[in-house]
Amino acid sequence: MIVSNPSLKRGMLKIGYDTVKKQQFEAIGLKWEGTFSEAEAGGIKSMMKEMHERMNEIDHVVQSENLIGLSYNAQTGNDRFVPYSVVEVAKISNIPEGVMAISVPETTFVRMKHLKGQDIRASYRNIYQWIAEKGYVTSTEYLTHLEIYPVHQDSYSNDPNFTIMIPITMEE
Repeated sequence: MIVSNPSLKRGMLKIGYDTVKKQQFEAIGLKWEGTFSEAEAGGIKSMMKEMHERMNEIDHVVQSENLIGLSYNAQTGNDRFVPYSVVEVAKISNIPEGVMAISVPETTFVRMKHLKGQDIRASYRNIYQWIAEKGYVTSTEYLTHLEIYPVHQDSYSNDPNFTIMIPITMEE
């Protein structure tokens, strides 16, 4: 459900944000835990590559063209965080060895597309600035952020296309 669809211009690129409510979903994939430095050194990329290679082992995949990145406790001031590389599944069954199932509750997100050629840190700064300007509050109680990556993209790319989704609560 799209609640709003405003756009801003930053430089020559038009950046659009919208709010979406994603229903509760089940996913199967890989879990990694480490520091932001370890992640930048390739820890998450190797997990994503392994998940890409193992997708065919997972039954009932909803969208085989996307990998979903889930990050927990990835907040300023935290040294460690827990990311997952998963695929959404219609139902949990036959979990392959070495992967795990996770359930993500219904969540309202602010969403934006990060395009190849844009600065990832700037994209995150911009989305958090937009969230604050609109009076939303980030909801980091459970999930810090969700990212959607096209499966055909190189997992080791330093310049990826992906969708950023930040959980929010709507102020009454």
